[in-house]
Amino acid sequence: MARNVNELIDDLPASRRRKIEKRAHLLIEEELTLQELRRARKLTQTKLARTLGIAQKQISEVESRTDMHISTLRRTVEAMGGELILTAKFPGGAPVKLVGLADLNA
Repeated sequence: MARNVNELIDDLPASRRRKIEKRAHLLIEEELTLQELRRARKLTQTKLARTLGIAQKQISEVESRTDMHISTLRRTVEAMGGELILTAKFPGGAPVKLVGLADLNA
């Protein structure tokens, strides 16, 4: 009988499972769409919408946008329990944290 990946992982030693979980978290942190980030945080569109005080349809619209206001992105990330940090990267130089832009409503 076929087994799913969770069953295979459950059969591994605890140390190996921890190593797999750590690697999975690192991969998740690398690059995600807003939808993938919401799902990784185990949030539904409905729950996130409720937290933001908007309709679920608006979450769907935000997740499908390719361009949005920084304030919208900031509120969405904060509603998921995170903090928006904007960084500019230039060839040959260290990344620069941009300040003042994510706090437009502060």
